[in-house]
Amino acid sequence: MSITSSLQSLKLSSQFLNGSTSLSHLSKPNSSLSHQPPKPPSFLPQIRAMKSMQGRVVCATNDKTVSVEVVRLAPHPKYKRRVRKKKKFQAHDPDNQFQVGDFVQLEKSRPISKTKAFIAVPVPARNVQPRKEETGELGIPLESDQSQEQQPA
Repeated sequence: MSITSSLQSLKLSSQFLNGSTSLSHLSKPNSSLSHQPPKPPSFLPQIRAMKSMQGRVVCATNDKTVSVEVVRLAPHPKYKRRVRKKKKFQAHDPDNQFQVGDFVQLEKSRPISKTKAFIAVPVPARNVQPRKEETGELGIPLESDQSQEQQPA
């Protein structure tokens, strides 16, 4: 009986028994390696990468949607030579104004559907000079052109 009385008098006092202490004391200690990176100063503009791209329309059969192929140059992982990478994006075309072969600019917007998150905007045409009709090297019309002109008469 003396053993049981001595066990009862011996009280286990632990702060972890029966959940008497919250686990917030057990959190990891603050270390210099686990802190968050410092925020950039507020006066610097935010860097926005690739909000708009340019590409060529490859499919315009869907209503209010065009499929645009964007081509970019990226270094080959092994040979380091720049190779063309192509990717197709679906873009919103509300007026159905674009045809296959048109160059458009893709502007990022809110998601319009599951696959559409860009709006197609027309790109101003580049300074391309129209090709002149070919004539002979000396500026004289070719014989084939002359024979065609004489036949209808």
